[in-house]
Amino acid sequence: MAISKAFKANLAKEFGGAEKNTGSTEVQIAILTAEINAITNHIKDNKKDHSTKRGLYRKVSQRRSLLNYLEKTDVERYRALVKKLELRN
Repeated sequence: MAISKAFKANLAKEFGGAEKNTGSTEVQIAILTAEINAITNHIKDNKKDHSTKRGLYRKVSQRRSLLNYLEKTDVERYRALVKKLELRN
């Protein structure tokens, strides 16, 4: 379920410009999206894993808060990120 450090560093490089730049909003959202996708696949196989489902809801809420913050501060970065991560259709 957990994503590896190498994958996180790759996401940081792709969305933040450097491997160590894990604090930027875009990188945090990208990492949360990867974790949400991994947990979602786990829950599809393990339907009765309620504690993991609670963790999924928490991560989705955290991503939603970060997306709201990014939308308020810089709409263009928000739109580019949503399009790149394919969050909205």
